[in-house]
Amino acid sequence: MTQTRWKPSVTVAAIIERDGRYLLVEEHTPEGLRLNNAAGHLEPGESPIEACAREALEETGYAFEPTGVLGVYLSRFQRPSTGEDITYLRLAFCGRLGAHDSARALDHGIVRTLWMPPEEVRASTPRHRSPLVLRCIEDHLAGQRFDLSLIYTDPSVLRAVAP
Repeated sequence: MTQTRWKPSVTVAAIIERDGRYLLVEEHTPEGLRLNNAAGHLEPGESPIEACAREALEETGYAFEPTGVLGVYLSRFQRPSTGEDITYLRLAFCGRLGAHDSARALDHGIVRTLWMPPEEVRASTPRHRSPLVLRCIEDHLAGQRFDLSLIYTDPSVLRAVAP
């Protein structure tokens, strides 16, 4: 009997707060229009910290510098339309918000960005892409932070990846 190795999908998320509001993206998904943190998949040849900064810029147009680890999260999702069963391993970061490039085109599928106070984020949970959207914000509000050194990327990961 051959066993298939279980491989969770590794994602990163930027939990961005400014003046008591959190930056979310509204995006098209197979389940409809949903709200999410600026988040996406870890790509070959990059560290989780680099991936988080890249995803934040691509999805929001804001430069973002991760300064702390908010948490490591595991969630499971079954796509209603296909039955696809996906487990996500999310590395969430908090950090410094940089300049906004209003001329930058946002990633495919991103409709807009929104700054929402926590109470609006809580009230919009039926529209969240994942239960981790609110969980990460609640952990941020509770002051949960870990040093970036919690996540180590060996230099072998950062080498060019063969096509």
